Amino acid sequence: MSGGGNTAYGRKPFQRSKAHFTDRITADGRDGWPVEAGRYRLVVSRACPWASRAVISRRLLGLEDALSMAIADPIQDDRSWRFTLDPGDRDPVLGIRFLSEAYDRREMDYPGGVSVPAIVDVPSGALVTNDYQRITLDLATEWTALHRAGAPDLYPEALRDEIDAVTADVYEDVNNGVYRAGFAHTQEEYDGACARLFRRLELLAQRLAGQRYLVGDTITEADIRFFTTLVRFDPVYHGHFKCNRWKLTENRVLWAYVRDLYQTPGFGDTVDFDHIKRHYYQVHSGINPTGIVPLGPDLAGWLTPHHREELGGRPFGDGTPPGPVPQAEEVPARGRP
Repeated sequence: MSGGGNTAYGRKPFQRSKAHFTDRITADGRDGWPVEAGRYRLVVSRACPWASRAVISRRLLGLEDALSMAIADPIQDDRSWRFTLDPGDRDPVLGIRFLSEAYDRREMDYPGGVSVPAIVDVPSGALVTNDYQRITLDLATEWTALHRAGAPDLYPEALRDEIDAVTADVYEDVNNGVYRAGFAHTQEEYDGACARLFRRLELLAQRLAGQRYLVGDTITEADIRFFTTLVRFDPVYHGHFKCNRWKLTENRVLWAYVRDLYQTPGFGDTVDFDHIKRHYYQVHSGINPTGIVPLGPDLAGWLTPHHREELGGRPFGDGTPPGPVPQAEEVPARGRP
């Protein structure tokens, strides 16, 4: 998710920008960035669904000690993502006030905005990658030497073609679809995006009616990518982005599915509803010029029984749940149900 001129949203056609920095951090270091404990810092916003994928993956895989994490303020200024949640308004590891400083150390006057997730090389302070589509796949497949004991296989080789096919549809119609609807500048554009979004949600609900997870019988990359949009659906996309044919709570299958994931260690314990709501409603001034953040929806339902375990499935496959959230990374009470 990029920061910057948000007053333009809703006034010009929406187009998701591609990641400009696509270097990969790999086991063999073929791009010049070898996997190494303590060398890199993951910069995220808890408000951003694209960054939240990486937060969840990192936690499920137990990479907290190997890959440190910086959490940006959900409210940006004209210089984009900033570290005003930290003492002195500086990231304590990188020593910078704005994520753009790490981008500038990599390349001055680069095209595109400053986006999260981003991985920064701590020794040089330079950005390595902002490739949101690739980062989680590499965490699952290239960082295996640093995974915790019992880490799940989030991208099992035998299921990759099916995972890729499902996530391609989820990306086009759901992950990106809510933005195309929310930032539409014509009725026709909005109508088309909304129709595709809800058609895809209904197809995915049919798929999930008889199986606990999207692909196979364990949690995979596909579930992570779907979850980060679903968890934001009623709090922001239904109202703020006008994706309001129905609420998620009104769809029996999807509401149970997303609660199942939310209540699984590694998912809900990374979600900050306060950051999510304040970011969307206060930053997107082209859509919500008053900046008023709604009080609802009531979050109590997220902790109610979902009964999805009746479908079987093994959340972590042959592995185990992650341990407790590191104290420094706990979501504050105001962001939880």
